Amino acid sequence: MNKLNYNNLPDEEILQVILKENNKDLYDIIYKRYFNKVTDRCFSFLKNKLLATEFANDILIKAYENLHGFKGNSSFSSWLYSITYNHIIDFLRKKKQLHYPNWNRENEIPEIIDESTTDVEEISYDNLMKIFEIIHPEEKALLLMKYQHGLSLREIAKSLSISDDAVKMRLKRARSRVIYLYHKEYD
Repeated sequence: MNKLNYNNLPDEEILQVILKENNKDLYDIIYKRYFNKVTDRCFSFLKNKLLATEFANDILIKAYENLHGFKGNSSFSSWLYSITYNHIIDFLRKKKQLHYPNWNRENEIPEIIDESTTDVEEISYDNLMKIFEIIHPEEKALLLMKYQHGLSLREIAKSLSISDDAVKMRLKRARSRVIYLYHKEYD
């Protein structure tokens, strides 16, 4: 089968051929499929197009080097986005010295918000994205992993090297912080 025929195959089938036949050239298909998506994801955290492009390249190379670790328990895209979030969070932690537990103590919300009182239909997407720029990058990543990419708690926990319970607690805090900041800013 030539390279053009592989373009129509799902990611997982291409990855099986890459691993089975050690056909490195086929990874170019995966790379092209995901480069812009990973770049956009990086840009949403870094706000620097050149740095986001460099990160995307590094992340896709790292994913290739670790393909043997992809077990197929989730989709390839979920696995790749986990690598992406980890890479970005590690960078931001080092650069800004953002250790989540310390940041969380310094940026406490007054109380745990009752999420059921918030009418989701009244929330403006643009305003919500502004709030996402205020919260800690790890909270942003958690929320995106859970609600945009549909990762399970276990997948998120494994990706961020924290327990399932820590994921639950941090997701609850992140949602509460977003709701609190949204109401504070826009009510």
